[in-house]
Amino acid sequence: MAAPRHGRFAKRLRGRLRRGLTAAAAATGMLTIAACGGVTFADESDTFTTMGFGAGDALSQVRLGLGTAAIAPLDVRVNEGAFDEQQFLSSVAADDPPDVVRMDRALIGGYGARGALVPLTECLEDRGVDLSQYRGGAIDEATLDGTVYGLPDSYDNRVLLVDRDVLAEAGGGAEVDTSDWEGLRRLAEELHVRDGGRVDRLGFDPKIPEFFPLWVEANGGTLISDDGRTARLDSPEVVEALEYTVGLIDAQGGWGRFKSLRDSFDQFGAGNQLARHQVGAYPMEDWYVNVLAGASPDINLGTEPFLGRDGQPINFVSGASWAIPKGSAHPEEACAFITTMTSAESWVEAAAAKAREVRDTGSPYTGDFTGNIEADRVIREEIWEPTGNAAFDEASLAIDEVQDDSFSVPANGAGTEFRRAWQSAVNQVLSGDHEPREALEQAQERAQTALDLAYQGER
Repeated sequence: MAAPRHGRFAKRLRGRLRRGLTAAAAATGMLTIAACGGVTFADESDTFTTMGFGAGDALSQVRLGLGTAAIAPLDVRVNEGAFDEQQFLSSVAADDPPDVVRMDRALIGGYGARGALVPLTECLEDRGVDLSQYRGGAIDEATLDGTVYGLPDSYDNRVLLVDRDVLAEAGGGAEVDTSDWEGLRRLAEELHVRDGGRVDRLGFDPKIPEFFPLWVEANGGTLISDDGRTARLDSPEVVEALEYTVGLIDAQGGWGRFKSLRDSFDQFGAGNQLARHQVGAYPMEDWYVNVLAGASPDINLGTEPFLGRDGQPINFVSGASWAIPKGSAHPEEACAFITTMTSAESWVEAAAAKAREVRDTGSPYTGDFTGNIEADRVIREEIWEPTGNAAFDEASLAIDEVQDDSFSVPANGAGTEFRRAWQSAVNQVLSGDHEPREALEQAQERAQTALDLAYQGER
């Protein structure tokens, strides 16, 4: 946990929030919500700007109120919308960046290597922040060559979601066992449904290209060395993982038909793919359990850990982190803002508000997973409570249990270019343009070139 002075600071912030500070800030114009299109971040001495953050629910709104309080009397302008890479780099190059930015952690190493982000070393020391309060995977993913550049603002776990009604069609003893690749393929073929040239149900969706690192890890491989300097995209383990996952899709009608059904899913509605029995099982991020609890609480959901081929649980984690751009007009306030937004005290305050909000709608609150170990503990022990809905109660506990079995793709100086290389290779194989080995050998060359360029200044 954070040092004592940080705890006292957060306690004062909670008191301010209870006195209605957030509402007062909005009423007096201290906090401004703006669309992201056409935004500039021109330095105004009394304005503090963010990028890549949206205050859509209580989990965001309460923490934003606390972050605003931490840097009062600055006027906080929240430029809502997804992180825009081109806009961000242009703003840094023009010496006109936002004060803080929330971005995918997979990108942070690349921006750190370019000098577009401020190392957080002094910030963490000045604020007395103990990094051990955060989950290691989230910090590692935002750490380049031993320097931390980001603090976690989300923590996305992956678990298996299973439609138990579909699985029952394969017989009472059927299991979704991702450690048994041959058995999983047979189960996928048995559960999938085709009507002529149309696929009506996916037996098992491997969720590639986006979850490809999960399958590589399951096969005992890795996309890149631990130090983030050597690509391993053409290693035997990676090639075999791509051959297997693409073969899994081919056995269920091929990519065109498979993707056509996947793209038709009513992902966030009551007629989602599990409610309509359009998929037997697949790995998915934990936040989707919250979606299902609100949209279709009566589904016969099963939640299980994803197993590597050695039979051990593995959890591919990712998410967003707060970082401070080079040239931030208010670096000290930026430090106060991001450490407040990601502290255990702030997460707990916000989760309590979100739980009330969710329960008021009649939906089960399935918990929140933050990247902050202490926050997760308090949320689990003091805010979450069994709902009586066995499927979603079991899902919450299953997600909590897999957090200690997590891994992330190591941070690297190529950032965007490295991720684009392996994702393009997967897509080329799915589309039939290349065989797995050929696609990955080409991706390896592109990725290693990008990594070498990122680190060439050190030679």
